[in-house]
Amino acid sequence: MTHDVRQASGALATRIVHAGSPPFVNGTAPVNVPVERTSTVRHASTAAQHEVHARRKAGENVASYGRHGSQTHRALEDALLALEGGVRAFLVPSGLSAISLTFLALLSPGDHVIVTDSIYAPVRRLDAALLQRLGIELSYVAPADGQLEAAIRPHTRLIYTESPGSLLYEIYDLPAIARVARRHDIVLATDNTWASGILFRPLDAGADISVLAATKYVAGHSDVMLGAVIARTDAVAARIAAAHDVLGLTIGADDAYLALRGVRTLPVRMAQHQHNATHVAQWLQTQPGVGRVYYPALPEDPGHALWKRDFKGANGLVSFVLEGADVRAAEHVADALRLFAIGASWGGYESLVTVVAPERLDDHAQWNQAGAVLRLHVGLEDADDLIADLAQALQRAPAAALHAIGG
Repeated sequence: MTHDVRQASGALATRIVHAGSPPFVNGTAPVNVPVERTSTVRHASTAAQHEVHARRKAGENVASYGRHGSQTHRALEDALLALEGGVRAFLVPSGLSAISLTFLALLSPGDHVIVTDSIYAPVRRLDAALLQRLGIELSYVAPADGQLEAAIRPHTRLIYTESPGSLLYEIYDLPAIARVARRHDIVLATDNTWASGILFRPLDAGADISVLAATKYVAGHSDVMLGAVIARTDAVAARIAAAHDVLGLTIGADDAYLALRGVRTLPVRMAQHQHNATHVAQWLQTQPGVGRVYYPALPEDPGHALWKRDFKGANGLVSFVLEGADVRAAEHVADALRLFAIGASWGGYESLVTVVAPERLDDHAQWNQAGAVLRLHVGLEDADDLIADLAQALQRAPAAALHAIGG
């Protein structure tokens, strides 16, 4: 068994360095949990097999088959619990798989879900491709001025949020949303990938479920596809566990090992992402042709007060408006960048840029700007080098905008 220190005293950074560490055997132990790969679990006897099955049926997180994971998986689960809190962590192949598991575990035909309108775009695809066919209805709202509570129906079973939002980083008052959910006996789940436990713990703020695309900051090296669902209570965990089992969701031991490696360095990586992103965001604010800069750590950001109250820092995501430009002009800027690779993901050590599709912005109630949006993931390179790269690319923006607008 691994050593579970999630309840131990000490700072979070200390706990996640040691959570899931292998125990000493005969006086020695490796630093890292070995990669334990297996498809079959052997039992010493039929009696031992019956005992394991009974323990699993009673809810214990023990493997009776390879799909249930190994000690490598248990180590990562322990580390995620140290990071996020909660009673049980479930590992799945991707962040979208974690979202899908949450919906399928908690909902039945005829149920209603309230979703914040700045949600990760594939949630809407999940809605259109699967949930509607299953008779599950989703309503998208901006949770301000009483809109959230007004959207509740007698058959509302789930509130699903993401804070900050995916593209413009809208920050919502999650403790207030949790109070609404509790008043109406509704489960509250939130996508916490932006904060990844190190910057904010939604379970401590009253959420019942935290969803992670561990592909991103948790793994941190752009070489793993991984998701996780963390449950705050045993009752919610039991519902997730039942769906997790019958859906056959599992990940390889090698991916669990790589993600565990990422957890160990998450605090120092995130601090450097924030350092670099803050410099880039502040510099962007001074540039001609750049309109609104979206980054919650900026005092001018509408969500800054809530960010300062609830979060322990920021990450590497910065979006900005290229004024007077359309998508074609923004693509010219993206193509001119040399250190920012063009890519849709984020959370790795490298810098990335993506041009935001206008139709995705139309779904955000807070979007009221004119121009094209570029989303940056500011990586761990030198901040001055990243700014120099942006400067040379933005110098081409006026000509590109005129060319694009003129056809």
